[in-house]
Amino acid sequence: MGSLHIENVSMRFDLPNGSHVQALKDVSLEIKKGELMSVLGPSGCGKTTLLNIVAGFLAPTSGKIRMNGHDVTGPDAERGMVFQKGALFEWMTVRKNVEFGPSMKNMPARERNDLVEHLLDTVGLQDFKDKAVYELSGGMQQRVALARCLANDPDVILMDEPLGALDALTREKMQGLVLKLWKETGKTVILITHSVEEALLLGERLLVMAPRPGRIHKEYRLPFADQGVGLDLRAVKKTDEFASTRDEILSMIWEMEEEIMGSAEANS
Repeated sequence: MGSLHIENVSMRFDLPNGSHVQALKDVSLEIKKGELMSVLGPSGCGKTTLLNIVAGFLAPTSGKIRMNGHDVTGPDAERGMVFQKGALFEWMTVRKNVEFGPSMKNMPARERNDLVEHLLDTVGLQDFKDKAVYELSGGMQQRVALARCLANDPDVILMDEPLGALDALTREKMQGLVLKLWKETGKTVILITHSVEEALLLGERLLVMAPRPGRIHKEYRLPFADQGVGLDLRAVKKTDEFASTRDEILSMIWEMEEEIMGSAEANS
């Protein structure tokens, strides 16, 4: 369980003026159970569009997504989503947010309570379980979002810039938590980010996407996610291999951005 196949996926958005945007073209990819994959690329390369297709929020123009041997035709509990902002029920307590999914599945009360207690311990929110979500900091709210996603026991966790709105220190702590949860749960994780450093730290596989049309430009297999589990992430970032890979990818994306800007100026 947990294998995901993206098969020749293309996505075209038709505009009211008769023109169109080719957001993705012929993207194919196999993601195995338990893999942690980050996706990086310049603005407009189709990262979030691809994630929304995998989630079942969008139907591709052509191609298909297969999950656990069946076609993805819409949202499903086997694929959990963590958004940039938690999309939480702010008027509810932390506990009520985390137990919402299991409640909807009619999980027995004792089993549900044990699950929620375990998840709150895991994400470090045991002392805040009776607080309303609006009383929490942004980092704490994202911890709630992670716990709520895990409460539904998805095979795949999809993360769309989940740490993008956090301050630098909180973001680093949350990166460590993501790595911890990945190792402890064995879940398949796909994470979209605009941060090259974050993509390197949180991707044992890293995809760099190119825009217009969105497609896979290059794939890396990296050691940094495994190195960062339970360790000081700053130490990982100080290694020569991390620095050289970061510089290579930054140059790659910079060249793409320059090309995009040049094309825009030529067409203006």
